Amino acid sequence: MPDQTVFEHPLNEKCRTWLRLSHLFEQFEFHRPQAEEWHARAAVSALLDIANVLARADIKSELLKELDRYRQSLGRMADSPGVDTERLRQILEHLGHSCEGVRDVSGQLGQALRGNEFLSSIVQRSSIAGGSFDFDLPQYHYWLQMPQAERATQLDAWRNEVTAVQDAVTLLLGLIRSSAVPSEEHAVNGFYQQSLPGNVAAQLVRVGVPSSAGMFAEISGGKHRFSVRFLDCADWQHPAQIDSAVPFSLSVCMI
Repeated sequence: MPDQTVFEHPLNEKCRTWLRLSHLFEQFEFHRPQAEEWHARAAVSALLDIANVLARADIKSELLKELDRYRQSLGRMADSPGVDTERLRQILEHLGHSCEGVRDVSGQLGQALRGNEFLSSIVQRSSIAGGSFDFDLPQYHYWLQMPQAERATQLDAWRNEVTAVQDAVTLLLGLIRSSAVPSEEHAVNGFYQQSLPGNVAAQLVRVGVPSSAGMFAEISGGKHRFSVRFLDCADWQHPAQIDSAVPFSLSVCMI
């Protein structure tokens, strides 16, 4: 539904990381083509956050494991009746290319960004409120005043260091989100809870409510169960749980 607000909650740490990276890549892609200095600052900030998330030593191996697991899982569907074999072939091919792209990155993911002296100087001042002002970082100030085309070329060069990660995360989340068909549910007195099967890896919960409903969904859970509370936005400081039945759409993504 076009007028729905969708709330997502990861059910494991890997999916939590993919969602955070996706959020940062989307922020970067939004700000990167804009001409204003504040957009350039936001694009750099997103890129530095991406490099920071990728500093975890296990992310590369986790990405490769998940890409390979999905290849095996989807590959077993090839002979199932009703499967769009051409579409499946394209997905498996994309998974293969993505796996090669991540594997071909030498060393830790994002290491080139973290080792860049110019970017590191921005990181060092970012922990200080207002620390990236002109007198703190004159080189950054000079870069921000460069023509947008030149800045965009530099941003693209930096982003290319993590393009393989962006492609892999976009592909994985696309497969996760499309793995479930939404069902219509009701939360009694604004609360809903569901247990999860132990034989299938649940990745993500997606809850949709009408954008005009004046409420938001607070989701919590893990691999065994999850719960959803619907809270009223009438009081922004102290939102209260809805005390009536709430219809909503639910997708429990398992793959």
